[in-house]
Amino acid sequence: MDRRLFLNHGTRAALTAALLPVVACQSTTDKPSAEVAAGGASAPASTSDEAFALHEATVADLQDRMAKGTETARSLCEKYLARIKALNEQGPMLRAVIETNPDTLTIADSLDKERKGGKVRGPLHGIPVLIKDNIDSGDQMMTTAGALALVGHKAKQDAFIVQKLRAAGAVLLGKTNLSEWANFRSSQSVSGWSSRGRQTRNPYALDRSPSGSSSGSGVAVSANLCAVAIGTETDGSVVSPSSCNGLVGLKPTVGLLSRSGIIPISSTQDTAGPMARTVSDAAVLLSALVGPDPADPAKLPSPAPLPADYTTFLKADSLTGQRLGVEKAHLNGPPAVAALLKEAVAALKAKGATVVEVELVKQTNLLGDAEFDVLLYEFKEGVNKYLAGAGAAVRSLTEVIAFNNTHAAEAMPFFKQETLIAAEKTEGLNNTKYQAAVQKTVTASRNAIDGLLRDNQLTAIIGVTTGPAWCIDWVNGDYSTGVDFSSPAAMAGYPHLTVPMGQVHGLPVGLSFIGPAYHEGQLLALGYAYEQATHKRAAPHMRSTVAE
Repeated sequence: MDRRLFLNHGTRAALTAALLPVVACQSTTDKPSAEVAAGGASAPASTSDEAFALHEATVADLQDRMAKGTETARSLCEKYLARIKALNEQGPMLRAVIETNPDTLTIADSLDKERKGGKVRGPLHGIPVLIKDNIDSGDQMMTTAGALALVGHKAKQDAFIVQKLRAAGAVLLGKTNLSEWANFRSSQSVSGWSSRGRQTRNPYALDRSPSGSSSGSGVAVSANLCAVAIGTETDGSVVSPSSCNGLVGLKPTVGLLSRSGIIPISSTQDTAGPMARTVSDAAVLLSALVGPDPADPAKLPSPAPLPADYTTFLKADSLTGQRLGVEKAHLNGPPAVAALLKEAVAALKAKGATVVEVELVKQTNLLGDAEFDVLLYEFKEGVNKYLAGAGAAVRSLTEVIAFNNTHAAEAMPFFKQETLIAAEKTEGLNNTKYQAAVQKTVTASRNAIDGLLRDNQLTAIIGVTTGPAWCIDWVNGDYSTGVDFSSPAAMAGYPHLTVPMGQVHGLPVGLSFIGPAYHEGQLLALGYAYEQATHKRAAPHMRSTVAE
């Protein structure tokens, strides 16, 4: 989940969106002691890290180094662990990583031994990967969704996608912080804050939001704390932090990746997804994660067979002859953001694409209340089922709410749990209100996307993923910066790719590509061609505030 739906149920949207990107944030330094304990930190004026040995290294780069013997899986892990130690709880205090894996070097040594013996499992062999802390790992690490109520909970077995990662030879480096309960706790929430992990900070400007809920995964990849990472999304939680942290992020078709062993919000909309610095790396990670899971049957019919290797779609001329629809509302959005989109449209046309204006947001922006109802009902059902079999100290949503009330000073110092309480009041998935809400959101969003693609003969619809990162505000919570594009694909269960499009005052903004179900390969192809033509990814320098 992300912040957008909560803005629909809050009172902060009246801020002038066009001005927000240049407004100075309230200082996050010199805080009262209670705020420091909850995640505050002083920040350096500027930190340049190009000297880091693995700076901006791709999966292919790392594989090449291991093949040549200049690096090993162990040496890669040691370098990333040292960087996490230097930047996560010290220096800029990014708080992107909530826990490192005590088994990391043992796993790396085992994979190095395999390589020495002539066995390389594939492109992820020996590659350090971080996963979000709502994804089960059957090891010494906890799975908590960032919540104090789940501290001490260790999963009995790996989530299905973690099993896939291990089989591919990836090294599980640790887990990332997130917006607590994947940002499904309060309408006043602060993205990137959890009671266990405290405040994750945006590496481009430390007083700006990392976005959420996969905030830690986004910051970790962007700040080069790992090679690639996995986030999860219900509505915006992969693509929004990817956009705000200058990354490539892919929210796949719901059902392409297993959700088994992931703390849920919505069976209708939840999915894990890759977060990376390049489209190529996102394709490599996606390829490793795809696979049928009998415990999580797909909601959408899928073609057979699914691609085994999504990197085969990546060709620099993939835009030639393609028709794309650009969201008309975004061309008339906040001026600095609209200018980036117009520049992107020009680049797409220069590479051979035809671009026509379409109106998707207009068709789907009235569905927010229905979507929120779907999530409330499904969250209670899903979380109760997960907790009943998890062996955690709390065994139900009722007990989570009671725990938070008992430990309010630690668990709820800035915002409360009205969303959890609203979910607890729902009456089950047989309720006619819930069933009507599911039908409304899914049907309307799919019809809107399918209709635009069909009527305009489009390969994909493009737009601004989200506006530049907003200020971290523990008093008022998150607010909008004028543009969001996650909800249509989220409600439809369709794939959504974001690729860096440029920056506004040093804050990244992403370009979205949305398509029909199971068209991840086609979206990756378009995103790759755009990426290769523009090269808009720019590494962060961990400035204290927005660059002048």
